[in-house]
Amino acid sequence: MNDFLSEDFLLSNDTARRLYDQFAAPQPIIDYHCHLVPQDIAENRRFDNLFEIWLKGDHYKWRAMRANGVAERYITGDAAPYEKFLAWARTVPYTLRNPLYHWTHLELRRYFGIADLLDETSAPAIWERANAALAGDLTAHRILKKFRVELACTTDDPTDDLRHHQAIAKSNLPTRVFPAFRPDKALAIHDEHFGTWVGKLSAAANIDVGDLGSFLRALQSRHDYFHSLGCRLSDHGLDRCYATPCQERTAAAIFAKARGGNTVSEDEHVQFASFMMLFFARLDAEKKWTKQLHLGARRNVNSQAQRALGADAGYDTVGDFPQTEALVAYLDLLSRENSLPRMILYNSNPTDTFSFATLIGCFQEGEIPGKIQYGSAWWFLDTKQGMTAQLDALSNAGLLSRFIGMVTDSRSFMSYPRHEYFRRILCDLVGRDVIRGELPDDEALLGRLIQDLCYGNAKEYLGLGQQP
Repeated sequence: MNDFLSEDFLLSNDTARRLYDQFAAPQPIIDYHCHLVPQDIAENRRFDNLFEIWLKGDHYKWRAMRANGVAERYITGDAAPYEKFLAWARTVPYTLRNPLYHWTHLELRRYFGIADLLDETSAPAIWERANAALAGDLTAHRILKKFRVELACTTDDPTDDLRHHQAIAKSNLPTRVFPAFRPDKALAIHDEHFGTWVGKLSAAANIDVGDLGSFLRALQSRHDYFHSLGCRLSDHGLDRCYATPCQERTAAAIFAKARGGNTVSEDEHVQFASFMMLFFARLDAEKKWTKQLHLGARRNVNSQAQRALGADAGYDTVGDFPQTEALVAYLDLLSRENSLPRMILYNSNPTDTFSFATLIGCFQEGEIPGKIQYGSAWWFLDTKQGMTAQLDALSNAGLLSRFIGMVTDSRSFMSYPRHEYFRRILCDLVGRDVIRGELPDDEALLGRLIQDLCYGNAKEYLGLGQQP
């Protein structure tokens, strides 16, 4: 029997252990998709307590606490930080076999050197020890250095002024931090807040937005500005890809309708969003950016909770939206136009795993290795089972050796052990194949595979930090 979270955690054989120790663990981290707050990095934030850095804003923990019968006051309400931490500590023993149990204890060990299991009894001492470390030198910058984060990309709205990114670039932080362009609000013409957002865009671009033409010019101006600050990735978080044919004159009429204060129908929203998705892809292709599509989540499904707590409070689920037909149409049109950018596709529904893994093979072009990527296991699939399924599907249907690896996709500075989690799962997967005689026990061959999937492929593929 192995000890919990030992040096051999998730590594079931000597080959897996050797691959992890020699080739995976030494690699720096390229976290090319995260939701860290740029201001926290720019100001080298010092967190006041364990709640602030670990529990605040963590939807995964919120969901587990609700499932454990914890009152909302101790989750998102007005309870004191220590009371909320205690509520989480009482919940942890009930998270056995949920990845939260692994992540919780990995994080306590890697950040604070705490090997105790977290529960109601151990909570007071853990709170004190962790808070003492946070009061010391464990600031935002120190964390990035500690985990050897070479590069990170945040997620930023086109209206963001990016002043915090400018400050980071001027600092002595070894980690390079770049914005990523997330223009989803430009698609949401049916939303009641669309007009307000257009006003912000107009101000940010210093362009009077009165019609579709000026709207597009303002967005292109912001795209150019992001590029000037090192941005090389865009991102969309959508229920499905929009690919309904829409002429520019139709999109212009829909835009004018919305700006005139009239209700936009769902069909008109889909047409307009489809037009905008092509517009953004063309911008990305022109600048040789990488486009990310996070597809399939059904968000904010509990209307009563949304009214009480607002959006994005942990009430999201896996959607059952049809994905393949629209995604094929989107990729095919861009390919015909010679406007297909590098692209990473992420699914939230496991039924789409092999569809995505096989679809990317239909649009590999331009002599760019792995141009269209099947992205790392995302959101509800960000588990041992989900990661293994993604790696297996890509291995069977494509080239695992060209995969660009793991991201945290997290709002928390406490999430970097997820890269370790992925690397251990990867090494064990390959090690098991060697033990069964399905892969050669060739250290040079396998070592390069592990290094590339943990670091090298992402560095080469993304081109971050390179001049235009």
